[in-house]
Parts: sequence; C-alpha cells; structure tokens
Amino acid sequence: MDDLFYFYFFDEDGELTAAPAKYTEATFEDIKHIDKNGNEFWYARELQNVLEYVEWRNFENVIQKAKNACRNAGNVEKNHFVDVNKIVEAGVTRKPLNDIILSRYACYLIVQNGDPSKEVIALGQTYFAIKTRQQELIENYDDLTENQKRVSIRSQMIEHNKSLVEAAKMAGIIESKDYAIFQNKGYQGLYGGLTARDIHALKGLKKSQNILDHMGSTELAANLFRATQTDEKLRREKIKGKEKANQTHYEVGKKVRQTIQELGGTMPEDLPTPEKSIRQIERAQRKLLKNDE
Repeated sequence: MDDLFYFYFFDEDGELTAAPAKYTEATFEDIKHIDKNGNEFWYARELQNVLEYVEWRNFENVIQKAKNACRNAGNVEKNHFVDVNKIVEAGVTRKPLNDIILSRYACYLIVQNGDPSKEVIALGQTYFAIKTRQQELIENYDDLTENQKRVSIRSQMIEHNKSLVEAAKMAGIIESKDYAIFQNKGYQGLYGGLTARDIHALKGLKKSQNILDHMGSTELAANLFRATQTDEKLRREKIKGKEKANQTHYEVGKKVRQTIQELGGTMPEDLPTPEKSIRQIERAQRKLLKNDE
C-alpha cells in the first residue's frame, strides 16, 4: 500500500514527477490556498469534490463530526472552521453559496471522519497527518534530528520549487527543456559548474532517484536558499527572457556558493550523501503513524 502514498516531487530536470498512483500528494496540494499572511487553507467545497462526495449535505455530516472532534480535543472551532459566502455563476444569474475555510487541522479531522473505504480518504489521512507533523517539526527546528531536518527542508523545497516554476514561466521559460536548462544554471552556480546530471553521478544515484531526496540538511538548506532567492529576484526585478532568467539563477547559485566559502563552510558537492533517502524516512514516518493509530 505504501506505493499509493508517493508524493509529487521535482526531478533533476525540473519536471514535476509522481509515483504511479491514482491519487498523490498533489490531489490536496492543488486545492490548497495561501492567504496574505502566508497561512495555508482549504475550501470545503473543493475538498468535497476531491474526497468524492457528490452531495454537499452528506459532506456536511462529515464536517460536523470533525467539528465535534475539534471541540472535544479542547480546540476552538472557529479557529479551524470559518463560514464564508461566495457568489457563483448559475446560468445567467449569480447566487450566494455557503462554504467553509478549513485549516490543515480541520482537513485532518474531516478525512479522519470520512468514508474509510475510499482510496482518496486513506491518502488524505496520511497526507494531512504527515503535513501536520512536519509543521510541528518546523516550529521546533532546533530540537530536530538530522533526518527530521531533512524532511522539513525537503518539504519546503517542494513548495518553493513550485513558486520558482511559476516565476520562471513569468520570465518566459515555458517549455520543459527550457526549464531543465534553467534548473541546471542554478545548480552550476551553486556547485561550481556541476550540472544536475553531474551531481546525480557524483552521489552514485540510480537514474530514477532524485538528487534532492539524497541530500543532508546543510546541502538542502543551500538549495532552498538558492531557490527562494532566485524566485524573489525574478519577481522583484520583473526579469524577462530565457537568457536573463538563466543568468539570474546562475548568479544567485554562485552567490550562495561564495557565501558558503566566505563562512568557511563545506562546498555542497563535498558534503556526504546520507544513507537513507527522504522517501525512506517518510515511509518510516507513515509506519509510525499507523502504529500510533
């Protein structure tokens, strides 16, 4: 069953890749929203569709069970379930439609009270449980083990890589092959000229293995900084054109490398490759979660 829960990830060529399963992490990531303060949330109507509830009234029953569980756990319901009204198009007219803004915790409670026979419910239970745990880890970063730090940073990399893809598209990088070149420029800047393929070979990885899943926390942190700063620079300076975007990614990567050097740090290509991949660690986490239940 573990194969059903493989998550979407970016491969060395910058492609968004997923394990072969009917449902993946992207099932829930695609309907996630971020408010102006950077907080994530979900709309109940959108979650209803993903969880395959045809009738809203049936899904409302599940939401009510989740609200009860929220209160019974000593939490404030309105902090996790916020009623809102939307205006939707209905033919030639517009009418109000009630909806609910849900926190990650609210979604977790909903899937816990959903129909367990549905494959997507099973995935939701795992997804929201792991995401909730990862957030707890991020909030207590200094107390984390090396593997916990790796999972935490890798999770952030997934989110920021999505934003970087969007920023690159805005700059004019549309085709997959162009984005692969763009990604390689960032790696070349950070790794002293090495491409993603070079790094992959240096780590002794199989063709199907993702290099980000085989980095320690220090190496992941350097790549996270590269991705976030390139994203911000592309947007802030409204950079247009493939060549300029590629050069920007290269320069940011090179600057991160220079900073590491000035601080007396180890160059990323010289850092050790961990024995266990991020996927292996996450699978172990899922087993622990199942045992706890």
